[in-house]
Amino acid sequence: MKPLKPAEILDYTIETGVAKSGGRFFKLLFLSIMAGAFIAFAAEGSNMAAFNLFYQPTTYGLGKVLAGAIFGTGLMLVVLCGGELFTGNTLILAAVCEKRVKVTTMLRNWVIVYIGNLIGSLLIAYMMYQSGLFSSGADVLGAVTLKIAAYKTGLSFMQAFYLGIMCNWLVCLAVWLSYGADTMAGKILGIFFPIWLFITSGFEHSVANMYYIPAGIMAKANESFVELSHISAEALNQLTWSGFFIDNLIPVTLGNIVGGGIFVGIAYWFVYKKA
Repeated sequence: MKPLKPAEILDYTIETGVAKSGGRFFKLLFLSIMAGAFIAFAAEGSNMAAFNLFYQPTTYGLGKVLAGAIFGTGLMLVVLCGGELFTGNTLILAAVCEKRVKVTTMLRNWVIVYIGNLIGSLLIAYMMYQSGLFSSGADVLGAVTLKIAAYKTGLSFMQAFYLGIMCNWLVCLAVWLSYGADTMAGKILGIFFPIWLFITSGFEHSVANMYYIPAGIMAKANESFVELSHISAEALNQLTWSGFFIDNLIPVTLGNIVGGGIFVGIAYWFVYKKA
């Protein structure tokens, strides 16, 4: 089998969207919980690897490079082991454009998968907090976890929206490349580089933020983490559950839909089908 050409990848993406949209409720839910956990594992692992670099402004960029090299493992697990990830499922829009999937059916998939991703991510965030691992590096990991979360809830709506667009543009290109590869090694490489680029760039991924921000909210309860984070009282006050959903998750999710669904799914459908 040869790697697929772009037009063939689109056909595969459409057929995959049809199959995903027809998934049974509990199948979608459990696969999405696992996908949320996989992305959360990638988030906590990349933080663990790079937290000392994140803590110093002079090495912050190097920290993003290292974190990005690890984070791609999350999407590899989703694609290769089996999982339903909301950001990747924005590509179902290509099947909607081809009139193979109804909008209501797509939205059903998105809602179930989104909720499952949130459950899986929260589960890992809770276990990380209870494990005591946030105290790693003399509490610096906990401080960095808190600092990352406070930064994310401090973004303006439009900042979070545009960062969400750029993020899922790259994430869905990673999924696109994995669909076109004919070997497991090819799929891994296809995923690795776009994800490395998105994390290094500092873009916003709604499912990853389902780990980052709740983990930071939990870390906020530890006075040592708060003291070491050096974040302002205003930023700390914004780091709440309402701030998580309203200030970050909503605009980032909308941006992710535009970045993956429109700039990848619909864009390639227009080029290879409509045009």
